[in-house]
Formats: sequence, C-alpha cells, structure tokens
Amino acid sequence: MSLSINNNSLSLSAQRSLSKHVTAQETLINRLTAGTRINRAADDPAGQAIASRMDASLRGVGEAMRAISDGSSMLQVADGALANVADSLQRLRELAVASGNGSYGSSDRAKLQSEANEILNHISDVGSRTEFNGEAIFSQDRTSIGGDEKKRTVIDGLKTGWLSSSEKMLKDMFGIEADGVKLTVNFDQTPWDPGVLASVSGLVNGDGKFHNVHLNINMDYFGTAATPDGGGAPMYSDRIIAHEMAHAVMSRSMNFTDLPQWFIEGSAELIHGADERVAGAIGGGSAAAMVNDIATGGFSYEGGYVATRYMHDKLKNLGVDGGIKGVMRYLTQHQDDDLDDALNAVTEGRIASTAAFLSDFGANGAAFVSTKMNLTNADTGAIGGLDADGKASLNARAVVADAGDNNASDGLSGFQVVYPELGGHTGVRRVQVQAGDKAGDLIDLRFSAINAASLGLASLDMQRGAVALLHVDQALEFVNQQRVVAGASSNRLDLAASSLQTGSANMAAAKERIEGIDYAGTTAGLTRAQILQQAASAMLAQANSQPRAVLSLLR
Repeated sequence: MSLSINNNSLSLSAQRSLSKHVTAQETLINRLTAGTRINRAADDPAGQAIASRMDASLRGVGEAMRAISDGSSMLQVADGALANVADSLQRLRELAVASGNGSYGSSDRAKLQSEANEILNHISDVGSRTEFNGEAIFSQDRTSIGGDEKKRTVIDGLKTGWLSSSEKMLKDMFGIEADGVKLTVNFDQTPWDPGVLASVSGLVNGDGKFHNVHLNINMDYFGTAATPDGGGAPMYSDRIIAHEMAHAVMSRSMNFTDLPQWFIEGSAELIHGADERVAGAIGGGSAAAMVNDIATGGFSYEGGYVATRYMHDKLKNLGVDGGIKGVMRYLTQHQDDDLDDALNAVTEGRIASTAAFLSDFGANGAAFVSTKMNLTNADTGAIGGLDADGKASLNARAVVADAGDNNASDGLSGFQVVYPELGGHTGVRRVQVQAGDKAGDLIDLRFSAINAASLGLASLDMQRGAVALLHVDQALEFVNQQRVVAGASSNRLDLAASSLQTGSANMAAAKERIEGIDYAGTTAGLTRAQILQQAASAMLAQANSQPRAVLSLLR
C-alpha cells in the first residue's frame, strides 16, 4: 500500500459518515422534542399536505362547535320566552272562558278586558325585548296569523252561532235536518253573478239530493261587522246564512231537485222573514203582479216568499200541524215524492196538487198580502214570529238567535263543517348557524314574530267571549307550534354537535397516525445515531492520523 499526503480518502469517508449521523441525530432530536414526525414539508411532502388539510378542518370544526353552542343558547332563551307567552295565553283563555259566563254583565267583561289588555301588552314586550347578544330574537313583524281579517270575521260568525242557530231554526220550524255529511265553506267560487252574496252548491245524483255540499260566500259583497249578526239592518249576515242553510239542509233531507224554485227560495226566505223584500217590490202598491207571476210559472224571491207564507197560513187553517212544517216532514219521510204528493197527503186531498195550490194563490194571494201581512212593523214575517204565527216579534236582528257573543256553538248535528285555511302567517327572523367546516354546512333557525298583532289578538274583545276563545286558541296553538320548532331545532343542533365531535375525534386520530411520532422507535434510532456519531468521530481521528506515518520515513 502506498502512502500519500496529497489525499486522505479515509478521512473524507469518515467525515461524510459523521455528517450523516449528525444530521440523522438532529432530525430525531427535532422529532422527539416536537412530538411529531413531520416538522417540515421535506420530512413527508404528501403526508404534510394531508395533515395540513386535516388541521384546517379540525380548526373549522372547533369554531362550528362554538357556533352550535351559541345557537343552542339562543334557542334556550327563545323557548323560555315562548313558555312565558304560552302561560300568558293560558290566562287569556281563562278570561275568555269566564267571559262566556251568562251571569257576567258588560261591566264585568270590561274588567276582564282590562286584564286582557295588560296581558297582551306583556306578550308584545316579551316579543320585542327578548334578546341574545344584543339582538332581538323574534321577528318584529306585525302581520297576523289570522290571515284575511274579513274572512276571519265571517268564519268567527259561522263558528259561533250563524250555522248552529240556523240549523236549530230549521229543525224547530221545518222539522228537517241534514244527515251528517260534510259542508265545505268556500270563499273562492268564481264567477259570481252580480250582487249574489252566498249560495249552496253540490253534485246531483239520481236521488235528487246534493252531494259534496258547498256553502259559497262572496266576499266582494258579503258584509260583516264586529257583532254576531254581521252587517247592518235589515239584511244581517246571519239572515243570509240562515237562507243558505235552508237550501243546504233541504238538499240533504228530501228530493230537492224536483221541488219548484219558488218553493225552494220561498222556504229559505220564510225561515228568516222577507217582509222588507216584499215591501220594496210592491212600493206601497198592489201585490197582484207579483202574485200572478208566481201563479203562472214565473219566479221572484219576494213572490216565492209570499207563496210559502200563504201556504203556511192555509195549511194551518186546514188543520195541518205546524203548517208548512207538515209538508217538510212528509218530504223527508217520503224521499221519492214531490210537492204534489206532499200537499195532497198532508191535506188529505183538499189541496190535490201544486197546480191547485198555485191557482188558489193566484186568486187570493194579493188579498193575503194586504190583509194578513204587516209590512210596516219591525217583525220580519219569519215563521214562528208575530206576523206568521202570532208569537213574539222577530225583528231583523233577533230573528236568528244570537248564539255568538259568549257561547261557542260550532257543533252541528247535521253537517261536518270544513272551513277554508286562511293562509295567515307572520314574519320570520332567520338565523343561520355554521354547523360544520364547509361553506354550505348551515342550519337555519327561524323565529316568528311574537306580539299581540302577529298572534291575531290586537282586537281581542272580551265582550265576545266565544270569538275571543277561538282567537286565543289559535294563538296558543301557534305558540305551541313555535316551541315545537324550537325544540326540534335544538335537537338538530345537538345531533350536529355530536356528529362533529365524533368526526373530529376520528380525524384527530387519523392526523396523529400520519404525523405522530413513534417514541420507542425514534428513541432507539437516536441511540443508534449517537453510537454511530461517536464511532465516526473516533474513526475520523484515526483517519486523520494516518499521513503522519510519512514523517517516520523521513527521519
């Protein structure tokens, strides 16, 4: 082996080994001190990219968890406020029920109204002052859940006496009632004939009865007011409903389509009286033309009313119990028979047919109007009243009994009434909760308006306890539904939080597997690197001393 002082390859090799072991030792020390396997991109480029994305997601999930916690807190505040409003509405309901007490006078109900007003003010305060982080929780909109106010007023009237009082009148005076089918109230029938306030319609089968019965109300003309009677005298809204209920009940209790129109409309007018209609038609003159029109096959409402009123009087004179009530009962008991058969049967042949009756009416009807019908007094001429039957006077307001002020009378024995949905709604405040680390991970929280106006209680009147009870029940149902929504939203946030916690734990474990350090293996590697460094240092010293052998040769 030759000796050279120009090159020491052994030293260079030892230096490289030493540098390698020092670098390895530095890397292992960095990993042990940092606790991670990846401390720079060069350690594991792909792993570092994956771990970085996971870290961003974990940080986002942490913020989402805090947002969910805030959302849950907001819902808890809202639910507490709604619970307070529900309690207040329960007290309002108690007041409305108390208002229905017949022993209460108007002054007593005025005291109830005072308390009700304070409760309503409190409800509005709760809706406006309930805040979270300085922001009002509930919408401040004042649109009513009651929907169209005019339609709501009509439904109030129908539910609190118009229908039930009319049904009772028909049962008492005509001896007829329907058979439990549905009666659908409809506000949207088109087209309407000009001036028609209401009508009854249905499908006709071979039995002469109406099926799928509808009570159609023309809201363009139908007048209402804040009384059970509806609009102004003499044609109160409840009288219009009584007229149409006569059609509805007759259409389900007899061979309706075979009856003459004058009898159908005249009977409907007779139930509530139409003296003012007759007075307007004849204008203080003779009723001969009107009577002759009916007798010869024509038709008018006032003529039909006079004819049925004349029939009622004549039947009573012939000894028929209840007058026209006897005809109505016969028609309900003999579904295949018509008016000819009924008149002949109940009079035992003394009025053999409808034609015979009309002939008699044509001859004597005008005189009947002038001598038997008092068109100038307050009595409407309704069956069961002063003019028709010698009983108590029934004026335009009293002819249909007022069941609606403080007694709810929605239940009918002859019909199942289906009311239209008015589509009432109030404003909603929308709060979005960031429930994840993605842009679209949002959960909507919705808070409806809570105040007297939005709950449809701005005009709550304890003088009309039954209507007040309907409105409070609607408001209470709405508030309870809002509590259901709040509870469901709270549960959804809890589920979202649970899902995020599970996902976050799994992702943290995955991230740890990617960049985490194996302490046992790394410590063993560090020990090895230290041993190799020491060995390399010793060998470098040996390699550096090798050229000194040349000096020995030179001595």
